[in-house]
Amino acid sequence: MTRLLMIATAIALVASPALADPVTLRANPVDDDGRVTLGDIFDGAGSASGVVVANRAGPSVVFEAGQLQALASRAGLQWANPQGLRRVVVRNAAMAPGAAPAATAAAARQGATVEVLTYARNLAAGDVLQPEDVIWSTVQAHLAQGGSPSDPDMVVGLSARRALRAGAVVGQRDLISPRVIARNDMVEVAFVSGGVTLTVTGRATRDAAVGEPVPILNTTSGRTIDAVASGPGQAMAGVSARASAPNQFAR
Repeated sequence: MTRLLMIATAIALVASPALADPVTLRANPVDDDGRVTLGDIFDGAGSASGVVVANRAGPSVVFEAGQLQALASRAGLQWANPQGLRRVVVRNAAMAPGAAPAATAAAARQGATVEVLTYARNLAAGDVLQPEDVIWSTVQAHLAQGGSPSDPDMVVGLSARRALRAGAVVGQRDLISPRVIARNDMVEVAFVSGGVTLTVTGRATRDAAVGEPVPILNTTSGRTIDAVASGPGQAMAGVSARASAPNQFAR
């Protein structure tokens, strides 16, 4: 009898994915009470529509796609993610594009507003931004900075240049690529010319992110090499270095 129960359980576990109800992601997932449910996120959630998967404390909640698939699967739903999305944002219904007229009228009374990315928590200098660290918020137009990113993917993975306050608008000058070279690190510098590469090892005289200038002290000759950081413990010098320096915010 015990053996039969074990076999039946194994069959049920194997068969469960096939029995899961397929759902589709809503075009503009929103919630109106701070309790984000599977019904807020998916069309066709059926009896699982009321399952709460997050509590929204700010203007939006960000889910990793894999995390959302696991939450759906736990409730007996199957989301195939046919668009190959990396993240899904669920917004406050009152602040989402196409919000009810009453909500937009209230915003109009406060002056012109725009939807921008803001920091979800306080960040220290050097902190690397994670998906949950930025959220969409509606702010007064005069608070929005020129050149603010239009997509969270533009800033996730970048590092805070200085201490940043929760609720502040994400700005171009706030962020840099994460440091790959620290002061006093031993760095291999590559000179490339005419297809020939020459390398020399020296000591970094400052911190640097990919694409940033980093003077390297040649400990043998005592001379300083003007180089550009290209990776952890790696730098380039000469014409190739100047050509490789990217726009950090665009990266």
